[in-house]
Amino acid sequence: MSDLILNNKESFVLDSIEGTLYTSTHENLTFLDFDNDIKVVARSDWNRDKVALICGGGSGHEPAHAGFVGKGMLTAAVCGDLFAAPSVDAVLNAILHVTGDKGCLVIIKNYTGDRLNFGLAVEKAKEMGRKVDLIVVGDDISIPGNPQPRGIAGTLFVQKVAGYVAEQGASLEEVKQAAIDAHEKTASIGVALTSCSLPGESNDRIAQGKAELGLGIHGEAGIETINLPKAKQLVSTMVSKLVGAKPTSENAILLNNLGGLSPIEMNIVVKEVMESELGQQAKFIVSGALMTAIDMKGFSISTIQFSEEISKALTAEVETAAWPGCVARREVPVTKCENQIAKNDFIPSHDQETALVLSKVCQSIINIEADLNHLDSIVGDGDTGSTFAAGARKVLAQLDAQQLPLQDKAKLMTAIADCLTSVMGGSSGVLLSIMFTAAGREFELNGSLPKSLQAGLSQMMAYGGAKPGDRTMIDALHPALEAWIEEGFVAAIAAARKGAESTVGMTSAKAGRSSYLNSSSLSGTKDPGAFAVETVFNQF
Repeated sequence: MSDLILNNKESFVLDSIEGTLYTSTHENLTFLDFDNDIKVVARSDWNRDKVALICGGGSGHEPAHAGFVGKGMLTAAVCGDLFAAPSVDAVLNAILHVTGDKGCLVIIKNYTGDRLNFGLAVEKAKEMGRKVDLIVVGDDISIPGNPQPRGIAGTLFVQKVAGYVAEQGASLEEVKQAAIDAHEKTASIGVALTSCSLPGESNDRIAQGKAELGLGIHGEAGIETINLPKAKQLVSTMVSKLVGAKPTSENAILLNNLGGLSPIEMNIVVKEVMESELGQQAKFIVSGALMTAIDMKGFSISTIQFSEEISKALTAEVETAAWPGCVARREVPVTKCENQIAKNDFIPSHDQETALVLSKVCQSIINIEADLNHLDSIVGDGDTGSTFAAGARKVLAQLDAQQLPLQDKAKLMTAIADCLTSVMGGSSGVLLSIMFTAAGREFELNGSLPKSLQAGLSQMMAYGGAKPGDRTMIDALHPALEAWIEEGFVAAIAAARKGAESTVGMTSAKAGRSSYLNSSSLSGTKDPGAFAVETVFNQF
């Protein structure tokens, strides 16, 4: 069972409505306070000079329906409790509040509670002399031949078309006919990997690795449970059902996040939908979390047959918080670019002394691969030896193939940097590459190997954030380079050994994975990176 952020079940819906009103971007909404449990959100700028549009139903589908109240779409939304139709009195009061001489059209989704409660309210309003009519949307095609198809996200297409026609000043009859035409042209199907969470109830009906086609927006069972396929195949299955249900030679698509899909997942779904048979023929796409089922991990695809009037209606601007607008279909914009990163250009050359030093350094690291992994298994994730050895083997391979500029120390260090980044995973490869890249650049200026390596180390420390005393390879490398510059290489060997030994007594680390461990896990264990540095200097 997933937990929900709420105060309590009783205030769940009203708290959500108040949050919606706090964040209303157009500042054109108001809560109609009838001093009872009625929950209606309406336009605050409404003057009853056009046909009013009312929609509503159980809550839990936010931003539907209050998010679509505003000029160009709904005049009011009647909110029931969680997945429960609003009362007859709530609907009737909303109708009476917004209906003027032009009348009111009520648009509902095809669920029994909504049909009964909204229907009775419409009849009562008629008895009271109001000009009001009703349309029931059933756009779900997941169950073939269903005499009572459910209303799902395609309802928003109907609302958008009706809202546009009403905004033009059309009569109630014309608005209703436009809504009917849009409904007849609309088809939808959904899929989910989980049901939705309800306060205090479990949502684990769908097993891991399964998906349910045709799952309802209240968590009702779908038509078929399938093994979760790849996104392309899943979309293809849904599209084939839509194409079989309604003509799709030209269409607009509404892709609806049912609440629980992450943005990266939705982007993948959009990509597959737009590259499908349906998407290839689409003129527009609308996408977002528009009619949710609380936190249901799934999505629905709605399609509406295209016409000039549909185009005008869907692309007309509205003053609502939730309608994201239509995007015209286009191919993915791609800009062809030339790779401007200059490859390190050097001529391989041979130098016996340099080759011997480099070979000894690399072999020394390879020889202690198991020891480094063991140390790292105590203070890290156990792969330091494998990572360092991979870098050493890459350099050795280049050396054996005579592909290194051994006579040009500056370019050699840059070449070593490239070798390390190509095979060493994690941060260590990048850090060492930074050091050797900077050292190569510095060597061209001063021609001193220890000073160049020291300059490289400074850059590594600047980018990596570690410093002496943080229990890293720097605790051995920093004093070794200082001693090399000031006293010579023999002093550097001793300084590297002393620096590595100092990490044994360090009970806290401030960099790397060791920084997540407590002092008892670190005490008595030499840092593997510092040990690697000590080993390299000990070869000479």
